Amino acid sequence: MNPRRKKRLALTSVIVLAAAMVTGLVLYALSNQINLFYTPTEIVEGRGDAKVLPEVGQRMRVGGLVVPGSVQRHGDTLRVSFNLIDLGPAEITVEYEGILPDLFREGQGIVAQGVLVAPDRILASEVLARHDEEYMPAELARILKGIEHVPPSQWQNADYNRDKDSRDEEQEEEQENNGYNSTGYNYDL
Repeated sequence: MNPRRKKRLALTSVIVLAAAMVTGLVLYALSNQINLFYTPTEIVEGRGDAKVLPEVGQRMRVGGLVVPGSVQRHGDTLRVSFNLIDLGPAEITVEYEGILPDLFREGQGIVAQGVLVAPDRILASEVLARHDEEYMPAELARILKGIEHVPPSQWQNADYNRDKDSRDEEQEEEQENNGYNSTGYNYDL
């Protein structure tokens, strides 16, 4: 082999090896910063078909509803603990030291970010509550997709469902009066 080709091959090999090392170090550094989203049921029972449990010491985000009557404040400190649930039977405990968001309350949907310190306990570094009555985190909405999200502003309205049904009936009558069938096409033309 030509000495010039040997130099090119050596230089190319060094560049590829250096790029592989840099990529490996970046991925290793980022792996400690990844926060996977879990629900309380996924933490206790496992995730997916294989029922893979998260490891103690793993950083994560968990979302659910604060169990009414579970909020405990510890003395004169800012330390608080509360339980979270979702649609499943599992319940986990979240411990947090700091000032809770103004919208935090029992029965409220929250997202806590922290470290799993026991199979059913998280030491949170941050607790987020929804910022208004119309908001639901995308992950939580996807997991709770079987539930129709009705904004709390309409919870007070006892006529919500009746009004919705009457609006649907009015639309159907209007389409019939205009000559449209159930598919929305006008065949009377």
